[in-house]
Amino acid sequence: MSTEKAETTEKAETTASTTDVVIAGAGPTGLMLAYELALAGARTLVLEKLDQRVEQVKGGAIQPRTAELLESRGLLEPMLRRAIQRAPVGGNFALLPVPLDCTPWQTRHNSVIGIPQWKIEEVLEERATAAGARVLRGAAVTRVESDETGVAVTAGGVEVRARYLVACDGGHSTVRKLLGLPFPGRAGTHQAVLTDIRLTAVSSLVPKRMGHISTLTRRVGDYWAMLVPVEGDLYRFTFGRADQADTVRDVPVTREEIATALREVYGEETTLGAVENASRFSDATRQLERYRVGRVLFAGDAAHIHSPLGAQGLNLGMQDAFNLGWKLAAVIQDRAPSGLLDSYHAERHPVAAQVLHHTSAQRVLADTNPSEDVAALRDIFIDLLRLPDANRHLAGLISGLSLRYELPGDHPLTGQRVPDADLVTEAGATRLSALFGAGHAVLLDLAGAVPDGLRLPPRVDLVRATCATDLGAAALLIRPDGYVCWAADTSADRGETLLATIESGLTTVR
Repeated sequence: MSTEKAETTEKAETTASTTDVVIAGAGPTGLMLAYELALAGARTLVLEKLDQRVEQVKGGAIQPRTAELLESRGLLEPMLRRAIQRAPVGGNFALLPVPLDCTPWQTRHNSVIGIPQWKIEEVLEERATAAGARVLRGAAVTRVESDETGVAVTAGGVEVRARYLVACDGGHSTVRKLLGLPFPGRAGTHQAVLTDIRLTAVSSLVPKRMGHISTLTRRVGDYWAMLVPVEGDLYRFTFGRADQADTVRDVPVTREEIATALREVYGEETTLGAVENASRFSDATRQLERYRVGRVLFAGDAAHIHSPLGAQGLNLGMQDAFNLGWKLAAVIQDRAPSGLLDSYHAERHPVAAQVLHHTSAQRVLADTNPSEDVAALRDIFIDLLRLPDANRHLAGLISGLSLRYELPGDHPLTGQRVPDADLVTEAGATRLSALFGAGHAVLLDLAGAVPDGLRLPPRVDLVRATCATDLGAAALLIRPDGYVCWAADTSADRGETLLATIESGLTTVR
C-alpha cells in the first residue's frame, strides 16, 4: 500500500462509537455512497473486511451515464488520468462485432472508459475521506441488530451504532446472510477465471492494444478467452472451458491452469510471467426482493448479481449509490419525509431487473459454443445492430443514457436525464454538469419562468441561465442525481407544483 493510500484509511481497533450511516464494503458502490453522504454532511463510516485494497483490474469499465454522473461531482477527471489508454470505442451487446453508438443520446461521453477497478476505488476513497467519511479496514461485519431507531453493527473489535446501515458488501453479502434474507434467482451455469497476469513473450495472436471487446475474444477448441492489454506487460485475462461449470468456485486458480489456457488459445510463443491475482466467477443471476429492510438498505452486488456481459455491474452499483446518497442524507437531516427512502427501492429495483433481463438475453447470443440455431440468431442480430434505430435503443440501454424514472408529473421531461448543455449565467459561461459539484438539486430557470423572491430550502440552488440548445422546458428542477423531477414550459405552468415537488423530497413514491 502506498503512503498516499495509507493516509486515507484507518485500521480497525477495539472501539465503540455512533454515526449517521455505516456502510459495509469499500468497493466502488460503498465508496461512491460514502462520498455522496459525506458531501451532504452526513457522518459516515465505511467498514471493510480486507486490510488493504486489492489492486486488481477486475470490472473496470465506466459506461457513459456513469461518466456523466462522475463528471457532475468533479470525480471523472482524476479517473481519466488513471484510465487505460485506447482509441475511443463504443460499447457492446453480447460481444457482437458492432459498436454501440451513443451519439444520438446527446452525451459528451460516447465511449466506455477502461480503468482498473482498484484505481476507481482509490479516487473515491481519497475524495470520500477528504469530505469527512471514515474508512476502517480489517473490520469484517459479524453482527447486525436493527430496531426502530437504528442499527447496531459489530465488526471485529468495532462496535458502532448508526441510524442506518447500507450493505455494499458484494454478491456474497455478509449483511444479507446475517439478516437471513433470501437471494432468489438462478444459479450459475458457467464458471470462468479472471486474472491479472504479466507476459514475458507474446505471439501474433495477442492483442496489441485495447479495442472493441469483439476484437479481444477468441475461441479455440473447448476454450474461450479474452486477453486485454492494460499497460506494459500487464494483461487482464478471462477464460473458461466447456467443462468448467463443474469447478468449485472456492478452488484456488493455479498457475498451470492459467498457463495452459494461454498456450491453447494464444500459442506456445505466449509465455506467462507473473500472476498478480486470480479468482473464479460465474454467470449466476439473482436479485433481492426488497432493497430496504427497516433501517438496513442494500446496494450494488449485495442487492443484485448477473452475468458480466455488457459491462453493467460496476455501473449499476455506482448509480445505486447516486440514487440513494442524497435521499438518505436528506432523511437523516430531516430535510425530507422518511418515505423518501422507499423511492430508492421503487426506482432502482426495476433498473436492476432490466439488467438481469438483458444480460440473460446476451448469454444466449454470446454462447461460446453456439448451436446452429444460435449462430443463425447471432447473424440476424448483427444485421439489426447495424440499423440506426436498433443500435440507438441498445446503446441507450447498455450505457444507461436512456434510463427514465417513473416520477409524478405530466411534463415529458419528468424522470429523464438532462444532457450536459453549455450555459451562460451571470457569472459567465459554464456547463450544466458544473452546477452539481456540491451535490445539490438545481432549479434551472432558462426563460424567467421562476419568480423573484421564491424561497427555496437548503441544498436547492436557483440558477438563471440562457442556453443555445433547446432543453425542452423554460424551467427545470433537477435532482442531485441528475434527473428532472419538475419542469414547466412557461411561467404560467409553475403554479403550486414546484413547491409541492420540493416539499415531497424531489420525488414521490407511486
